[in-house]
Amino acid sequence: MARRYDSRTTIFSPEGRLYQVEYAMEAIGHAGTCLGILATDGIVLAAERRNTNKLLDEVTLNEKIYKLNNDMACSVAGITSDANVLTNELRLMAQRYLLTNGVSIPCEKLVKWLCDVKQGYTQYGGRRPFGVSILYMGWDDRYGYQLYQSDPSGNYGGWKATCIGNNGAAAVSILKQDYKDDITLAKALDLSIKVLSKTLDMTKLTADKVEIATLTRIDGKTVIKNLPNSVVEKLISKFETEEAARIEALKKEKEKEQAEREKESTSKK
Repeated sequence: MARRYDSRTTIFSPEGRLYQVEYAMEAIGHAGTCLGILATDGIVLAAERRNTNKLLDEVTLNEKIYKLNNDMACSVAGITSDANVLTNELRLMAQRYLLTNGVSIPCEKLVKWLCDVKQGYTQYGGRRPFGVSILYMGWDDRYGYQLYQSDPSGNYGGWKATCIGNNGAAAVSILKQDYKDDITLAKALDLSIKVLSKTLDMTKLTADKVEIATLTRIDGKTVIKNLPNSVVEKLISKFETEEAARIEALKKEKEKEQAEREKESTSKK
């Protein structure tokens, strides 16, 4: 049934759906996982790095997280070539605003401007939607720290914590359980490692498979920092140690409960 309506982005199905947009969302669902967590003293973006060929130049490689201006960065999930086009457009928009007004562009305004462009690609013939979802982290004078997500349809929203890409639903479920409104940046980093370790399709999480960036304010200036592999490795080791201790505690508790049951059954006899 869909074949009659999915050849163009301008044709609605009888159910009122745009199949090309849904196909773009499906492409994002198979992409590498990206998550963002808003903390009281900063923001964390963490992403799964799938292309880890040892011959790649890590200095020039930037697969998942991109700096947009001095106050914003983003993480992408989907078709990387589409993401390159959109991130370049975001940088141009930010620089035009800075040149015209002399101040950094407000976070939501930049997100909205790009979403207007993305929505246009769902409205006019001869184009296809961009197969990319983007997580934005930023800071401005009006709202402080902000985390946004935008979709190929041009829709966007603000979040406290969210995830896009492969196993996004499972990651969001963990975030709902463990996220607190008063979470600090250090706790947010630990939570991001926990979510990635439990949702990524790999037996053991390693630093070369993860890309993490933080946004903080120091001395009145925004600092966007990509964490080196050594720091990521320490975070992973810390999580593994805590997880092993938690499993051991649960095991001892079960053994204690089992011993108490056996003792009660023996006394009844």
